[in-house]
Amino acid sequence: MRRFFLTHFITIFSLTVTAQVTLGWGSIDVRYSQSEVPETTKKSPLLRAWRGERVSAQAVLATSSELGEVSFTVSDLRNGKNIIPASAIKKYFVRYVMAEPFYNKKDSMIVADRLDPIETLKVEANTTQPIWLDIHVPSEAKAGTYQGTVTVKTISNSSPLKGGWEGSLPIVLQVADRVLPEPNKWSFHLDLWQNPYAVARYYDVPLWSQEHFDKMRPLMQMLAATGQKVITCSIINRPWNGQTFDPFESMIAKMKQIDGTWRYDYTVFDKWVEFMMSCGITEQIDCYTLVPWHYRFDYYDCASNSVKELACKPGEAKYHDFIVPFLKDFSRHLRQKGWFSRTHIAMDERPTDQMEAAWKTIQDADPEFKIEGAANYSVESEAADRVDDISVAFQFDLIKGEALARRAAKGQKITFYTCCGPERPNTFTFSPPAESAYLGLHALACGYDGYLRWAYNSWPKQPNQDSRFGNWPAGDTYLVYPSGSSIRFERLVEGIQAYEKARLLRPTLNLKGAKDLDEMLRYFAPNTYEADKDPVSLLRQANDLLWKLSK
Repeated sequence: MRRFFLTHFITIFSLTVTAQVTLGWGSIDVRYSQSEVPETTKKSPLLRAWRGERVSAQAVLATSSELGEVSFTVSDLRNGKNIIPASAIKKYFVRYVMAEPFYNKKDSMIVADRLDPIETLKVEANTTQPIWLDIHVPSEAKAGTYQGTVTVKTISNSSPLKGGWEGSLPIVLQVADRVLPEPNKWSFHLDLWQNPYAVARYYDVPLWSQEHFDKMRPLMQMLAATGQKVITCSIINRPWNGQTFDPFESMIAKMKQIDGTWRYDYTVFDKWVEFMMSCGITEQIDCYTLVPWHYRFDYYDCASNSVKELACKPGEAKYHDFIVPFLKDFSRHLRQKGWFSRTHIAMDERPTDQMEAAWKTIQDADPEFKIEGAANYSVESEAADRVDDISVAFQFDLIKGEALARRAAKGQKITFYTCCGPERPNTFTFSPPAESAYLGLHALACGYDGYLRWAYNSWPKQPNQDSRFGNWPAGDTYLVYPSGSSIRFERLVEGIQAYEKARLLRPTLNLKGAKDLDEMLRYFAPNTYEADKDPVSLLRQANDLLWKLSK
């Protein structure tokens, strides 16, 4: 790339000024700088998809002069009489946010990440402005090669350029005669933790009001469209001791009556679960937690008309006496709602002795409760075998093939997670975009059921401008923005789709095809990511093979 060094070309005799504007296809593997002229091409990128799949492309506009308001359109994609309508293509301007290098709070940088669905954007002089397309291929589309045009132009009367400016690019998409099922039928177990409290604060609407749910709906429907399986519920206050800008509150009120008995109010919990199910996320309900990081539980004491706090740990008598009545009533309520079989009591990175003690208390309340947990230690233990849905940290060799087979035979899930680390691969705002897609194939190569990430939308104070927060690497607390998606989120979906395609293809392959697939996955399997590994070339090879096997 080269930096902008010439803002205008000047013709000496006429003294007229001509803008230097370029438009070309870039790469979805690059986060383009605002201040450098990128290397692009007029030739369409190699876009290939199954019916029902979504694929991304990135074009880049660069200008030496102010353009004013700019818009872009995409035509229908045509293959003879067959059409993929323009309405199936989502359009975004790529926006920039503040970030910093991995655990380096002294330096800062601006990175391209936010995908903004606005119709127009003002483009200043000496600016590189990427645009992003997501093509959602209809399941009923016919196989074949589709062609269309992307057109970028200035808005009439808003551009300082006389006569304005317009440019276009060809776009070509090859569609295979294979069908990827709807996301709600994907087997990939995606667990991105939602934070409803962040939405209420950001939009300044009353918590759990209709306005709050209205603001959350597009956000959670976007999550459902990626195959999300789990509803995140907080059943105590600050289960993670407030590690996000907007702390999680308890969705279940606990009240100790004057006579010493307990009463529980599930109004908020029910509203949240019913809302998430209406958005299309219905498979699992994870309730955090009975083993909080701070080991404190609050409740309302009617006798003193005040909120009180109980400090206790699993294994202690007062913990047992507090938790068992609650879980018994919670079990009753869940069964009444028809939700018990999909509900998990969730515990995050807790020591094995605390998990074991909590499990015994849960057994006393209702032995049919299921358990979910994340672990950053070895899970080759009897205690781990009791966890129906377990997630292991990426950077550790925490589980062997024998344990994987044992869990699979019992119908227990195992996923992996990234959180605060490792530096690579990850989904930070500064991470190479291909690393997000790498994660899906890593899950398949390791025999995992899916992926967990601790923060789908735990936004910092100004998420659209600054992705940094607290001690965490930039972007670690959220994957999507209030107004739209992100480059890393769309690439994560790409990897999940690759997981699904490989899973669907395997039963249809001959011996050579199966061997080729296994050989390709071998490069995604190690639990320690090699610093010199190039995810771009690995993904290119993987996608080439999946396309070849699709024919």
